[in-house]
Amino acid sequence: MRPLPHLNLSYLLVILLCSAAVAPPASSQTVATAPEVEAQIELFSNWLEGQIEIRGLPGIVVGVVSGDDLVWARGFGHADVEANRVMATNTRFRMASHSKLFTATAIMQLREEGRLRLDDPVVEYLPWFTYQSASDDDPPITIEHLLTHSSGLPREASSHWTDFDFPSAEEVRALMPDRVAPFSPEVRWKYSNLAYTIAGLVIEEVSGLSWAEYLQQHIFDPLGMTASSVDLPDPMMATGYGRRMPDGSRQIFPFVDARGMGAATGLTSTVEDMARFVSAQFRDGPRGGDHLLSTASLREMHRVRMLETTWTRGQGIGFSVQRRDGTLYVGHGGGYPGYTTNTTIQLDSEVGVIVLTNTNDSNPSQIAQQLMATVGHAVGEATAAEPEQVAWNPAWERFAGVYRSRGGETRVLVLNERLVSMNPWATSIGDPTYLEPIGDGTFRMIAPTGGGVVGEIVRFVEENGQVVRMVTGDSYSVRVR
Repeated sequence: MRPLPHLNLSYLLVILLCSAAVAPPASSQTVATAPEVEAQIELFSNWLEGQIEIRGLPGIVVGVVSGDDLVWARGFGHADVEANRVMATNTRFRMASHSKLFTATAIMQLREEGRLRLDDPVVEYLPWFTYQSASDDDPPITIEHLLTHSSGLPREASSHWTDFDFPSAEEVRALMPDRVAPFSPEVRWKYSNLAYTIAGLVIEEVSGLSWAEYLQQHIFDPLGMTASSVDLPDPMMATGYGRRMPDGSRQIFPFVDARGMGAATGLTSTVEDMARFVSAQFRDGPRGGDHLLSTASLREMHRVRMLETTWTRGQGIGFSVQRRDGTLYVGHGGGYPGYTTNTTIQLDSEVGVIVLTNTNDSNPSQIAQQLMATVGHAVGEATAAEPEQVAWNPAWERFAGVYRSRGGETRVLVLNERLVSMNPWATSIGDPTYLEPIGDGTFRMIAPTGGGVVGEIVRFVEENGQVVRMVTGDSYSVRVR
């Protein structure tokens, strides 16, 4: 147990001078030097320096991704306090449960190749996969159950988080018959490292490669993730520290091999390599090269497939899915002896933030939220494409009126040079439904919910110079005034 030094102002100055910063490519340099982005970088950096000082944290590396670019990355504090080794953007970290994103990606790649299906029972690939089910009439656990934490399996395979003795693949296989599932499949979201361990063994069975070999050939190499590995000691690894004790000391943890559970928690990586993986989530088109998966597969991974019972968060394939303040985020966190990490991605703006720490009490998800709210938001604003808008035509005011059909009455209003559709019979005003002009006198319905003809074409029929009908999708209503 070794105490960390007190972080005074002179120590913070050393951090500022020694922290390594990434040299972004020219395209991202413009974003990083935008006035508001620079301001938010300064704001966040000063806040994080304060967090390191007041909480006595060893070190942190952060990064902000925009599209294909790592627009800003920086190390704060120390990778090794005793050796005075400062954090750098090429410092390695145990990524822990980030490994699950790579396991899920591998499964989806095999699925695109037609070598497995998500609804296949696991036992079809691993005949030895037996366990004590929660109910006698439980359906078989499928590959999708494993990837969405809906299998009902126990969280762990043994006492490895206590004794750091992770089981081998053979030991996992031997212990399965004694595992008791607390829940039936699809009853509730239940996080399970054991489930992802089994998913990794499915990958090995189907591909004929070890999990580490598969990642190297099908994910690391295509993305140029040259600093990433699976359960290998690395001289550039940050020293892992435990939580701060009452006397200010922190235990130094040894290197821990995840062995047979590598697919759940064995990955080692850097902020630069993780940025490459984040960028891969934004790419459209078929699989090939640095397109790890097709657009369709990425969409499947990012959408909610299993909800937590509180309905506050959901699970995609590998990715956790959360909504905060009306904005949807996907990502994952990780915790390993001496390391905690978080990646948070906003798909619409194509912005992701990465937080890597070498201690167990840094709360990287909270740091990631602050990074996204400051630098991430500014980067999103700086890179947002100006939407193509059809200029308002005062002649469209003739479409305002009352339209009636057998289903009810719709009123079209002109509000601030926009056409708005509303139901006057509704019990509340609610959110407006806009008719966005798309050219040639046609409009697209923009609505907050999907119950109506949202996204479909709206047009108006005129006879003898008078508007007589409004066609919404495949239905129409007649103008009555």
